[in-house]
Amino acid sequence: MDQLKEKEMFLPFFKACWAMESPLDAYIRSLLPRRRPDCLIADACNPWTAPVCARHGVTRLVLHCPSTYFLLATHLLSKHGVYDRVNDEMEEFEVPGFPVRAVGNRATFRGFFQWPGAEEEQRDCADAEASADGLLVNTFRDAEGVFVDAYAAALGRRTWAVGPTCASTVLNDDAGSKARRGNHADAVNTDLILSWLDARPPSSVLYISFGTLAQLRPKQIIELALGLEASKHHFVWAIKEARSNPEVQSWLAADGFEDRVKDRGLLLRGWAPQVTILAHPATGGFLTHCGWNATLEALAHGVPALTWPNFSDQFSSERLLVDVLGVGVRAGVKVPAMYVPDGVQVRAADVERAVAELMDGGPEGIARRERARELAAKARAAMEEGGSSHEDLTDMIRYVEELSSKKSRERDTSASALSSAAERNKGEDMEADAALSVQS
Repeated sequence: MDQLKEKEMFLPFFKACWAMESPLDAYIRSLLPRRRPDCLIADACNPWTAPVCARHGVTRLVLHCPSTYFLLATHLLSKHGVYDRVNDEMEEFEVPGFPVRAVGNRATFRGFFQWPGAEEEQRDCADAEASADGLLVNTFRDAEGVFVDAYAAALGRRTWAVGPTCASTVLNDDAGSKARRGNHADAVNTDLILSWLDARPPSSVLYISFGTLAQLRPKQIIELALGLEASKHHFVWAIKEARSNPEVQSWLAADGFEDRVKDRGLLLRGWAPQVTILAHPATGGFLTHCGWNATLEALAHGVPALTWPNFSDQFSSERLLVDVLGVGVRAGVKVPAMYVPDGVQVRAADVERAVAELMDGGPEGIARRERARELAAKARAAMEEGGSSHEDLTDMIRYVEELSSKKSRERDTSASALSSAAERNKGEDMEADAALSVQS
């Protein structure tokens, strides 16, 4: 999906994915009857797998990739008709029946496929989830247990928290495997980054990355750069716009920013080894777009977050980090950039303030860092044997085995009944033929 540069490309992309129903059906048919799959796990955005699994009696689980906070909030907003009652995108509302107080608007609580022209896709995804044999969420109970349980109850589906899956990398101390994660051809030299970080004090560096999809507008990039410069803090910035946006390239070449901050700032123009950077002792903060994978990586490494959401579930991740878990500081983004004419919501002074709040000491900063460290330990423990996510995964496997065995017995019973019926019909036909012969 990192190749999708415009929002208009998303719906055609998903429709192309959904055209894979027939090939998947043909593949499963080719495995029958000897190698029938026990289970198929499908991303929530792939509802086309539902009819295939139903036809072949294959257990199907839906995997959700955003936070369960977001899943529960958007479900409740739809269920209670809140989206339809508000007058515009900016009218504030409170999420009804939510475990904690959550206030927002349609712009910052928009669910997947909740935009004009995608009504059919949204309905298909909801129907596929409602008919699934169970749900998987990439989270851990010490972070989102209350939301996981509430979502399972709301959907009436068995739900297992099996994350954070990125913690498997944290548990693996092999620096090489961390650096190779992603396998990108344009990856920045990891040794260069590590040597730069090695020369900085512990917890003194702010790492900045907006993921693969989010793109800041040039004016906002400039404000961010000037704010980082004014903050006087060390930083590593994965600035993909320095390669993809001519206006940003021109500004960097003409302004002299990179030269002015060369002693405390490192700009990365290729793919950055994020896990390696977050795992380094010098890294003390993460300015993130709040994509769920990035959020989990921050939590798993015990790095406090400076939150800068761009769209969709990212605003829910921000609320979770700041309001619920207490390990984040808001940069000041209020709505998706598409609602702001020039794309600038966070000025240089706002950046300077937010960086200081996150990176400097003081009682609040110390407490925030301690909470982040505690959550990191709990994230790692969840994935280890005996941990909550390990137990959920084990229970899921047991459930799939039992359900698959039940479906197998039902198929055998059905096949036996059909065979008996066929034998009876055959016998009745033979008796009828014999009677006709006697009459003749």
